[in-house]
Amino acid sequence: MEFNNVTAQAKANVYFDGKVVSHGITLADGTTKTFGVIFPGSYHFGTEKAERMEIIDGTCKVTLDGTETVVEYAAGSHFDVAANSGFTIEVPEGLAQYVCSYID
Repeated sequence: MEFNNVTAQAKANVYFDGKVVSHGITLADGTTKTFGVIFPGSYHFGTEKAERMEIIDGTCKVTLDGTETVVEYAAGSHFDVAANSGFTIEVPEGLAQYVCSYID
């Protein structure tokens, strides 16, 4: 996946003692995305805006807030998270890399 004509934020967003690291970009049309890497572990994230998480490498297991269903996602797949909600993401081994797009 490649993005052209973007403004990149050099400073990383670091979560969970460095186990989740992302960088932000702003596209020419003003939309923003983040992309990053998740190390093994289980992490909960809250959302303000609706999000689409595209898994671009590795695998993870996701439980959306308000559900008990755990779904596994691999490279090439995605999941959507509602605004003002959240999700728990688990990476059992290796790394998972992702691109997060904000859905208006």
